[in-house]
Amino acid sequence: MTTYAVLLPGDEAVWEAATADEREQVYARHTEFARLLAERGHRITGGAELTHSRTGKVVRSTSGAGADAITVTDGPYAETVEQLTGFYLVESDDLDDLLQLCGLLAGRDGGVEVRAVVEAPAAGGDQQAPAAWQVTS
Repeated sequence: MTTYAVLLPGDEAVWEAATADEREQVYARHTEFARLLAERGHRITGGAELTHSRTGKVVRSTSGAGADAITVTDGPYAETVEQLTGFYLVESDDLDDLLQLCGLLAGRDGGVEVRAVVEAPAAGGDQQAPAAWQVTS
């Protein structure tokens, strides 16, 4: 199975202005998304709703590499209307079906980005990380 990241961008101002009923409708779509994924053989392995981008921190290296010399600033990495508001990690053998189901989350005016996750090398032991990590399969 391939692992995919389902990235959920959104306009945080619209979410903040939403009524309780409007928010409940969005959460109901997520519940239906999860139900249909399981019903069709996909598997959610992780994910989360993220806090507002203004609570984020951006870390930059001032020396070009390493953790010794960094600067930390408040706020989102990019100043755009749409910010990453949440994500799912989904294992699937059927990308086309997964994309179809992601339409439940896209909403009327929004979109969802789906990307394959790069497989990390095994931790521990004497194994070396490969020169180029491979997409999971």
